Amino acid sequence: MAKAKVKSSAKKKPAATASGRRKKSPRVERMIRVDHAGEYGAKRIYQGQMKVLGKNPRLKKLLQEMMDHEQEHLQYFENAIPARRVRPTALLPLWHVGGFAMGAITAVMGEKAAMACTVAVEEVIEQHYQKQLLELGADEPALRRAIEKFCADEVHHRDIGLDHGAKQAPGYELLYKIVSNITRRAIWLSERV
Repeated sequence: MAKAKVKSSAKKKPAATASGRRKKSPRVERMIRVDHAGEYGAKRIYQGQMKVLGKNPRLKKLLQEMMDHEQEHLQYFENAIPARRVRPTALLPLWHVGGFAMGAITAVMGEKAAMACTVAVEEVIEQHYQKQLLELGADEPALRRAIEKFCADEVHHRDIGLDHGAKQAPGYELLYKIVSNITRRAIWLSERV
């Protein structure tokens, strides 16, 4: 008895290894590595700001809302790291200290400077996530959905910063340039190290 050939209309799935796992994609590994590092750094920035400004109930609530979003984003990537067998960046200890310091220093400069820090970081991250969304293929629907949601949250954080006087911070243009350049360098390094 001859076997009938069955045509499948299903889309081709990514190639799998002998164990049934998807082959590793260096591009996706870099995305997960850098996004994990970035969300970790963002959480630390808000922790630094909270340490300085958290006694003010209004600011505490605002910072906590943004920090809760960053924690949600971080948790997604902390789960993705072992699930996808991705090596995290070796620079997490630097982002631990640097993120907290950036948050605390800008907060010591005042509420508006802290908001300027938020605007600068979140605008760079929005651009970063938009670039990733352009690079992601159809074979990564869950990662795409997560990044789309996280990008929307980052835009919301930027808008909060703008609504709370970021542009009225003393030396806004210089502060914005410094923080955004540090953020871009951190992204570049975390993709590679």
